[in-house]
Amino acid sequence: MTTTQNTGLENTARKKALLDPGMDLTLRPMRYPLFYERFRDAIKNTWTVEEVDLHTDLADLNKLTDAERHLINRLVAFFATGDTIVANNLVLNLYEHVNAPEARLYLSRQLFEEAVHVQFYLTLLDTYLPDDKERAAAFAAVDNIPSIRDKAEFCFRWIDSIEHLNRLETKDDRRAFLLNLICFAACIEGLFFYGAFAYVYFLRSRGLLNGLASGTNWVFRDESMHMTFAFDVVDTVRREEPDLFDDELHAQVRQMLREAVDAEVQFAEDLLTGGVAGLTLSDMREYLQHVADRRLAALGLEPEYGSKNPFAFMELQDVQELSNFFERRVSAYQVAVTGTVNFDEDF
Repeated sequence: MTTTQNTGLENTARKKALLDPGMDLTLRPMRYPLFYERFRDAIKNTWTVEEVDLHTDLADLNKLTDAERHLINRLVAFFATGDTIVANNLVLNLYEHVNAPEARLYLSRQLFEEAVHVQFYLTLLDTYLPDDKERAAAFAAVDNIPSIRDKAEFCFRWIDSIEHLNRLETKDDRRAFLLNLICFAACIEGLFFYGAFAYVYFLRSRGLLNGLASGTNWVFRDESMHMTFAFDVVDTVRREEPDLFDDELHAQVRQMLREAVDAEVQFAEDLLTGGVAGLTLSDMREYLQHVADRRLAALGLEPEYGSKNPFAFMELQDVQELSNFFERRVSAYQVAVTGTVNFDEDF
């Protein structure tokens, strides 16, 4: 009798899936130790806005051409609300439906990191745009600047797509959730933000705005880890419920990424409208397509564009620097934490 009861309990435990509705509170036995390791790794990546010296950029701002100044103004306008949108989706949608306490530990940490990013970009705007009217205009960019408004509307559409879901009861519910998760990982954090990082690192390759680039290094690592966790969730669901990943879902993911690339190319057209020496719209489009293909590969899908990375400053300069810098910072912040951190810069 005992054997039968135990077998029944084991079968029940095996059938419990990550997206099953509820509020699992049990950390032992731990169902998903990888998520807990992601949480521990994120703690090692702690940084504060006060460590970033943006005032070193003030002299550089006066050196910019009109076209470069337009690029920076548009870029900081996007930064003004970008991470707030991501944080809202995390609270409204992700935390509710990823039903494992170790995963929710990571999501709690991610929310903290999004708050630090919001503070960083607030400080950036206060430093770069001392005029109150200019700052107000930057924060209103989601309403007043078409290229930023279109990106924001893309985000809001996917937030709203599952706002009615209180429980993921059906396969259609779970597919809708997966699309939201993939959108924010692959398209928003993994494409919109990576496009923004490329502009920052391009300027640094010109010897400009090193303070902004320094802070971006830390944001970059956070965003890369957010993507990694989200793709871990997708991989876990694929193992548990492979029938969710049908041709229709794959087609929807491809369409979503195509729309994200189109929106980001439109943003690039706006940023580069004045003609920025050394940075062409063609190269930016190719870079965005390359990044989109990388996201598809992470999801186990074939590339859409077959584009290469045209930016040597991304492949040669920043990969090595970010890796080394990350290793140095880890030792400074490891307090009562053991283990190693594996970080793969995915440009």
